[in-house]
Amino acid sequence: MSIKREKMLPYGQQWLDEEDIEAVVQVLKGDFITQGPAIEAFERKVSDYAGTRYGVAFANGTAALHAACFAAEIGPNDEVITTPLTFLASSNCILYQGGTPVFADINPVTYNIDPHEIELKLTPYTKAVIPVDFSGQPAEMDRIQEIARLHNLIVIEDAAHSIGAQYQGRKVGTWADMTMFSFHPVKHVTTGEGGIIVTDNERFYRRLLQFRNHGMTRDPQELISNEGPWYYEMQSLGYNYRMTDIQAALGTSQMNKLDAFIEKRKILADLYSAKLADTPGVILPSQHADASSSWHLYIIQLDSKLNIPDRKNVFQKLRDMNIGVNVHYMPVYLQPYYKNLGYHRGLCPHAESYYENCLTLPLFPKMTEQDIDYVVTCIKEAINEM
Repeated sequence: MSIKREKMLPYGQQWLDEEDIEAVVQVLKGDFITQGPAIEAFERKVSDYAGTRYGVAFANGTAALHAACFAAEIGPNDEVITTPLTFLASSNCILYQGGTPVFADINPVTYNIDPHEIELKLTPYTKAVIPVDFSGQPAEMDRIQEIARLHNLIVIEDAAHSIGAQYQGRKVGTWADMTMFSFHPVKHVTTGEGGIIVTDNERFYRRLLQFRNHGMTRDPQELISNEGPWYYEMQSLGYNYRMTDIQAALGTSQMNKLDAFIEKRKILADLYSAKLADTPGVILPSQHADASSSWHLYIIQLDSKLNIPDRKNVFQKLRDMNIGVNVHYMPVYLQPYYKNLGYHRGLCPHAESYYENCLTLPLFPKMTEQDIDYVVTCIKEAINEM
């Protein structure tokens, strides 16, 4: 049996250096710590990287998705198709606006939403689609956009996992009407908490700006009347979803390292795949031919057809060895709140089957090959313990 690690190896972790710390210190020494110039600089940094005209930063990724649904004018009687294999925010944002989430099953090979299943779930009430780039691998955006154009749908890409990824040689951010990136500490780059919507659509951009700031505007071109230089108007029911300059300064510094972080993630993912290849009972993640993942997560499945310990036993054995394995995700509609709304087991069989057998392994840029070797060895030992 392997010698147990002294400290837990988490499934994800931020990487901050002195440049990041100094960027935050400079803001703290300056005139603005909330709504100052660092936010606009961060928005420009991210939108330039993604290849879009606009970026609007928010307090977190959930707030950003909520804002996107507001900008898209999702409301009661509107249906929005999304995947059940995601964090709660991807469908909760629809509920926040009074819309109805409609769950389409996944492709059992890529784990992303299946465009054919989207087509099957279309109704006259469908207004938008929220594909999720699960684990960092972009969804099949060419087919999704084709469906959207044919049926006049808005596409909001939940790219919380996939900043820096590409599909058919195009960066994530350039495919959808609006794209959300997350900056939680386990993501590729972090602002502590934070999110952003990037878009090329000026109308969406202006609605996003208002929504994050109580529905207010001071823009003379948007005001209904103008009583003086102090004057502002609340034109819609928005929220206080603002990011701070402190967060934005950290994010701008982190963005300078994004490509290096992604490259390290790819190296680590390749090591996992090479070292776990031909391991009985382990199904490795598969990549779509047109997709280049930025590898937020590395997820294996345990082959339930073989006579190996079940996922719960393997999970516990790895945790006992101080390996912070995780499970991403239980299908959203199996959560008690969604069951109370009338959703039920059996809606998306592929997603449910995936959930029964999936296991997320640690993956973050500070990991070493020795860390990978330890995880791989412990997985093989856990599977072989009958």
